[in-house]
Amino acid sequence: MTSFEAAADRSNPNSFGFAPNPARESLSHAERGEASKRVVTGFGFWIFLLSDIVMFSAFFATYAVLFNETAGGPAARDIFKISSAAWETAFLLVSSFFCGVASIGSRAHRGSLFYVGMAATFVFGGAFLAVEITEFADLISKGYGPTRSAFLSAFFALVGCHGLHVSVGLLWLLTMVAQVFAKGYRADILRRLLCFSLFWHALDIIWVGIFTVVYLISTGR
Repeated sequence: MTSFEAAADRSNPNSFGFAPNPARESLSHAERGEASKRVVTGFGFWIFLLSDIVMFSAFFATYAVLFNETAGGPAARDIFKISSAAWETAFLLVSSFFCGVASIGSRAHRGSLFYVGMAATFVFGGAFLAVEITEFADLISKGYGPTRSAFLSAFFALVGCHGLHVSVGLLWLLTMVAQVFAKGYRADILRRLLCFSLFWHALDIIWVGIFTVVYLISTGR
């Protein structure tokens, strides 16, 4: 290319004859807007997760302080069943694995992986919730409800709050499946799926902490 041709190159922004391309500029603007949405969504959701972790940290601290405040009632080793908690842990870990499978399916736009992964996540998450509700009902029927002692109040607050989060997560899962079914794998829906996945895995990590502190350390296992 001669120097005159280079100077008249209309695709070069530094050339004399450069002319802007509206299509290119509008595409660049759209890409910047999409990137901005991803950043804002990601930042906002991480703030939410961090605030949730702070809340659970407060519940853990409360449980640690009130652990021995049984008011003459049963202690942890007298009422907690490690077998039930172990099943809950297994169910939640498996559900987290299938949540990862669903995430891979959504990114690859593979409906079989996505729907099977989400269905399995719901089933194992529901099984976890069923075992937890059964445990709560059994404790309350024996007179070991949250009003029996400060220790039991702290226990029900910590574990019950986690169970409430799992319930919300299951409703969120159904909502995301409906959105993908109706609208496909749009960029905004994939962002919401990513947020759901982060939320579900965070619940898994928190439960491992509950299982360790409440069911293993508290009972002397």
